[in-house]
Amino acid sequence: MKLSKNMKRSIIMMLVLVSTLSASSQKKWSLKDCIDYAMQNNITLQQARLQKRSATEDRKQSQAALLPSLSASTNQSVGYRPWLSSGMTTVTNGTVNTKVNKTYYNGTYGLNASWTVWNGNQNRNQVKLNKVSEEQAELSIAETANSIQEKIAQLYVQILYMNEAIRVNKESLETSKKNEERGKQILEVGKMSKADLAQLTAQRSADEYNIVEAESNLANYKLQLKQLLEITSDEPFDIEIPTATDEQALAAIPSLASVYEKALTIRPEIQNSKLDLQSSDLQMKIAKAGHLPTLSMTGGLGTNTGSMSGTNWGSQMKTNFDASLGASLNIPIFDNRKTRTAINKAQIQREQALLDIQNQEKQLYSTIEGYWLDANTNQQKFISSCSTVESEQASYDLLSEQFNLGLKNIVELMTGKDKLLNAQQNKLQSKYMTILNQQLLKFYQGEELGL
Repeated sequence: MKLSKNMKRSIIMMLVLVSTLSASSQKKWSLKDCIDYAMQNNITLQQARLQKRSATEDRKQSQAALLPSLSASTNQSVGYRPWLSSGMTTVTNGTVNTKVNKTYYNGTYGLNASWTVWNGNQNRNQVKLNKVSEEQAELSIAETANSIQEKIAQLYVQILYMNEAIRVNKESLETSKKNEERGKQILEVGKMSKADLAQLTAQRSADEYNIVEAESNLANYKLQLKQLLEITSDEPFDIEIPTATDEQALAAIPSLASVYEKALTIRPEIQNSKLDLQSSDLQMKIAKAGHLPTLSMTGGLGTNTGSMSGTNWGSQMKTNFDASLGASLNIPIFDNRKTRTAINKAQIQREQALLDIQNQEKQLYSTIEGYWLDANTNQQKFISSCSTVESEQASYDLLSEQFNLGLKNIVELMTGKDKLLNAQQNKLQSKYMTILNQQLLKFYQGEELGL
């Protein structure tokens, strides 16, 4: 069947429309979408949550250990005496009967309870220690979440930057193509050598290579972001492109001291290191309790039955029933230095916890200082690059006019174009790096990440 031109045109328009609708329906991930999705699906974060659940179970178990324990037991046994000659004699209706049972059966039944009344408060301090461990596990979740959010923000901004870099490179490529076409025209009239035209062609090829390289870097950053979000499907992945204005990059940067002081009070890694010190203090108390006596109470109910008895099972259960209640006191005298070693190791752990607090505070200051320096440095670079781009653009426009009039050579034109491209790239990079570090400084003050 041969299609008419109108039918072919209609089919092509429908295919274009379907393709457009499909592209427009593709999900665009905002920074908030990425963070929310990672908070639910990142494997490292899920593992941290499982560790917290495990810590919660330890805490509940130590609390339950404060109560008495109760257990029931029974033992049933069958025995055999092959050489038994005498047995049980009974008189029934004036008749004497003797029965020898070589097989016999015994049963015991018991209900036992025990309770540690006092052990130097080891059990109660263990509850406190497990509560601290549970809090630390919760803080570890927050630490992991913060780390993931920082990585997402960094990758997200890199993707934004590469999108802009590709746009600039494409504009540069269009300029290179125009210069190459202009060079061919000048060559035809004999005012340019083939060597000069070859240089214009090489510049156009270099711009094409720059686009390919930028697109490859963009795809790599997207792949890293997908991996961080635990997205393994083959569906296209793209982010929402927010408007990053020059005003954002020029916004005031908070002081280093204010950011650090605020971070000290809210960052989970600092709170976690302080809980390490609290944990070591509790372990010290538990270790010292090894020098103290332990008081325990026990109780039990029990009975037993046997087939060799002349009474029935119910009577035996009642007759053999007994109850007991006891108390035991354990006083440590010499324990082969176990308690002393535990105390010394707890003291070492406490000193280590103090050093860890100092180290965490130092690392936090170093991280914030790095972001603060990057924000200030890139902001100054951005301010400088804005004027540089304007002057390089004006210079290149003038060079292009002079080149077209034959007043400038090919080397001067290519040099001017390279300077313009470098200035544009520097402006973009400093702009996005300033915005990123500004947001990270806000994040360390307790604000949500956003662009």
